[in-house]
Amino acid sequence: MEQHFIKPPVEIKYAEELSALKQNDTARKPENWYLSPKAVRTFILGSKSPIEYNGKTIEIKKKFFGNDALVERCIITLAGSRGLMLVGEPGTAKTMLSELLSAAISGTSTNTVQGTAGTTEDMIKYSWNYALLLAKGPVKEALVPSPLYVGMSKGIITRFEEITRTPAEIQDSLISVMSDKVLNIPELDDGGLLFAKPGFNIIGTANIRDKGVNEMSSALKRRFNFETVNPVKDVKLEKKIIMNEVEQNALANKIEMPIDVDVAELIAVTYHELREGVSETGIKIDKPSAVMSTAEAVSVYYQTLSNAWYYDEDKINLADLVKNLSNAVCKDTKDDAEKLKAYFNTVVKFKAEKFGGIWKEFYSVRDNAR
Repeated sequence: MEQHFIKPPVEIKYAEELSALKQNDTARKPENWYLSPKAVRTFILGSKSPIEYNGKTIEIKKKFFGNDALVERCIITLAGSRGLMLVGEPGTAKTMLSELLSAAISGTSTNTVQGTAGTTEDMIKYSWNYALLLAKGPVKEALVPSPLYVGMSKGIITRFEEITRTPAEIQDSLISVMSDKVLNIPELDDGGLLFAKPGFNIIGTANIRDKGVNEMSSALKRRFNFETVNPVKDVKLEKKIIMNEVEQNALANKIEMPIDVDVAELIAVTYHELREGVSETGIKIDKPSAVMSTAEAVSVYYQTLSNAWYYDEDKINLADLVKNLSNAVCKDTKDDAEKLKAYFNTVVKFKAEKFGGIWKEFYSVRDNAR
């Protein structure tokens, strides 16, 4: 029976592509890797031509749009003995990249620690089944593995999301593991030591905006290679990402409404200008304090598309788009609402008068911004 998920793991979503690449993979690869570094690169960045698999041709689509060289450096970092730390603004696809890397290298992307202020060492390393612990004492049977233990014992990647949101002492529990590739379990009667199998590594993510929450120690930083994932700077590329992501979301949720190219471009330009603080025509803009990420732009479009679909409208309603844009931008301070209104009254007004069309319609529904 076919299973459906709201958000399937990468290894399920792209199962056929991964299988096709593995079947055709003849390049050198580190021990215990699912795919070779060359095939991992192809999986994430796409292939120039289809590949043969089970009597048919499979197209390997590009999944990460941005800096190809960054992806290559990430793969080589993980092929070595150092961890990988992806840093950047929220919504720059750090998590998506870590999922893609994990799925292609280890065959799974779900061995994950989600960092929060309440994350404890038990959630990272291991805990105990207390019923068994009381009955049999500290034996391996009573041990409940956490993601770090699982990664080391199976030789797969452990993903650590939002690492700077966890307390400093919890972060530093990784130092000895990353240095020696050994996890000490002192509770076991035999003084248990877990030695990491080949293929084990850690991919961490951290938001630049959370830098002051729980700054990583210099000792822990030295165990990672840092790669900065920057926001998309090219409006055409951002428009392409928005269209691709919304199309995939719509397909997954059986929303049969075509993607409006003009609306996608409108959102891409709007987000780009608000993020950069200057319009295409050189008009200065006060940048909102809210995160103006591509992920947020995708959410605004998809929410508006869903609204049109479920309320039986035949096309995107720009009034709803403005409401959703306003809700996305005006989350942190009241000043952001004024900055968005100023954007409409200067940049959008200018474009409405000069270009007409969708910009004129966009300006005409500006009062839907709060």
